[in-house]
Formats: sequence, C-alpha cells, structure tokens
Amino acid sequence: MSRPYVIDQMISAKSIAARIEALARDIHDAFDGTDKLVVVGLLRGSFVFIADLVRELDLPVEVDFIEASSYGDGMESSREVRILKDLRGTIEGRDVLIVEDIVDTGHTLSHVTDYLRSRHPARLKTIALLDKPARREVDFRADWTGFEIPDAFVVGYGIDFAQRNRNLPYIGQVRFTDDA
Repeated sequence: MSRPYVIDQMISAKSIAARIEALARDIHDAFDGTDKLVVVGLLRGSFVFIADLVRELDLPVEVDFIEASSYGDGMESSREVRILKDLRGTIEGRDVLIVEDIVDTGHTLSHVTDYLRSRHPARLKTIALLDKPARREVDFRADWTGFEIPDAFVVGYGIDFAQRNRNLPYIGQVRFTDDA
C-alpha cells in the first residue's frame, strides 16, 4: 500500500497550453524548411505533452516513440538507463526532436540523445516540459524547456507516481500527509 498523499497544483493547464504555443513557434523557427520532423516521445510520461505539442507545430511531422526507464515505480532514479522500446522507423539523415516530460538527474535524456545521435540524424534537438536543475547529475540541458521547477516530486499532465495521476490536466506537487 502506498503512503497517503495530496497533490498541490504547481502549474495550471492554462499556463501549460500557453507555454506550448510559444515553444511550438520556437521549434517551427528552428526546423523551418524541413521536409519532415520526426518527433520522438519518451514514453510514458511525455505522451500528453507530445500530443499537445505536435498539434501546435506548423510543420510536417512524423511521431515515433522510444521507452527508456531509470525509475520503475519509485521516486528516485536508479541512474541506470534501459531502452525498453525502440523506434519503429529510421532517423538517419532526418530532422529529429526528442520530447521528454521532465529532466531530473539528466541521465535518461542524455543517454537517449547519445543513443539516437549514433543513428546519424541530420539535426537532433531536445525539449522537456519540466526541468529540475537542482537535481542534475549529468551536464545536460534540453534545447527547449517549458518550465524550470524546484526539487519537488510532481505528477500530472502525463507524469505519474506509481502509474497514477497521469490524467491530471495540470502539474501538481506530491505532498505526503504522513510527513511530520
């Protein structure tokens, strides 16, 4: 049984939508003229973000997914990144945007970026909805970031705690009610 907790709203659905519109304009400018942008979502946490982002992109896009894990059902990264599901298509010579939900220690996005860069895309950029620089262990920064947040455990907008709370339309901070 999990510890009892409450969720305090940190970033509203309206703020997220406005930020995604601005990010989509920046991405459009960076990839203007591409024949097709391969948008690669890191499963599972990015699925809501990627859906909203691609709807805002005024570019020809193809969507693919990769699943990498360093958390399991826990709250702390194991720092060992495993690829659980690989891309279906090829990215060699293509423009690629990797979409991540949150950059915490940096291990996952750094590993996936290196992994996909080894497949020789024409251009490869990264975007993360959330960034927690206070927890960074790897010198990695996404090309675009939606929001910088403090060192807090968050859920919502696709991000889960033990496979719960992904369906919240906002980003919320988990607060355990049994903490003194």
